[in-house]
Amino acid sequence: MATILNRTTTFPTNGTVTAAGLHNLIDDTGVYAGLITTQTELTTVGTADQLLIAVGGVSDTGAPRRATVQNLFDDALTGGTYTNLSLSGALTYGTATGNRTVSTSATITTGTIPNLTSSTASITLGTIPTLTAGTTTSTAANITSGTVQTLTASTANITTATVATLNSTTGTITNLSTTLAGDFTISQGTGTLATSGATAGTYGSVTAIPFLTVDAKGRITSATTGTFSSTPADGSITPAKLSQPFTSATAVESTSATAIDFTGIPSWAKRVTAIFSGVSHNGTSHLLVQLGSGSITSSGYISTGNSYAGAGATATANSTSGFIVYYDNVSDTISGIMSLHLVSGNSWVSSHSVKGNTAGARTGGGDVSLSGALDRVRITSVSANTFDAGSVNIMYEG
Repeated sequence: MATILNRTTTFPTNGTVTAAGLHNLIDDTGVYAGLITTQTELTTVGTADQLLIAVGGVSDTGAPRRATVQNLFDDALTGGTYTNLSLSGALTYGTATGNRTVSTSATITTGTIPNLTSSTASITLGTIPTLTAGTTTSTAANITSGTVQTLTASTANITTATVATLNSTTGTITNLSTTLAGDFTISQGTGTLATSGATAGTYGSVTAIPFLTVDAKGRITSATTGTFSSTPADGSITPAKLSQPFTSATAVESTSATAIDFTGIPSWAKRVTAIFSGVSHNGTSHLLVQLGSGSITSSGYISTGNSYAGAGATATANSTSGFIVYYDNVSDTISGIMSLHLVSGNSWVSSHSVKGNTAGARTGGGDVSLSGALDRVRITSVSANTFDAGSVNIMYEG
């Protein structure tokens, strides 16, 4: 039992303290609380500062020991449990072992973490056998290796991984290997269309016809060539197949009016045929066929029409107003054709052969130069008599 040495300690009056007794008194004296609490307080402790420590397990008669703060934490502090230890500053250590490490910001460069629960963590190197996390949210994450079972991200960069289910409306997948439903595959970021069945090449030439098969998706699934003859087979070319075919206008009844016009003749026409069927009018003047370009040309013609009455007797009529067809009398009717041919430029010639119901056959011809390309033909008479029977038409060709 240690003796507390303070002002309450009493000694015998005029008593004598021997050396041995004084030693015993000092050895058994304990340091009272006031000796410590009255000292100047140290707010910081250096590594060279010393502490007095009573050695555990030694009887009260044992002398206290001293230790510096440096030695206390470097060597003297042995393992144990410090339940309420809280370090607010930075802790630097070589190797740490324990059951639980909690940190809001940590960088682990190497090691094995059996169980990691973290809402915010950056792991640069290491193996995580088991990761338990309720919700992981990140605006910028880099997963270099592993399997993501379900990933929902608006912006993510996945370099190497297997994504079981991916729901994303925006983002860039640098290297993706997958087979899509249909005819398209992606391997390492490169898309490839499935082959359609056609062999790559050039099909068709001036002597070969390409034969192509196209599926419902617009792909050519088969391509071959065949030959054709440069000489058309007999009977295979018809007027309708020509680029400038024979074209017949609509027949017009010649039962009224003093003139019948056919317009809209194309500029490529090189031959026009005027057709008369039982045509007559209420007068005695000869028929005229006039041409035009934009409007009817009524001058500049050199034209003659003949009538053969029989036994060599003939009658002749001339005109500079149109190509003239001889008309005998008021009861005459004309049936036949007049051919109009382009010579060159805008120069045309005519030739006709018709029959009247009186005075026999009628023939004739002539020529005229127009101001432009022929685009109209008019059937009329010298004195503008009114037609009263028959019909007229034209046919043109290139």
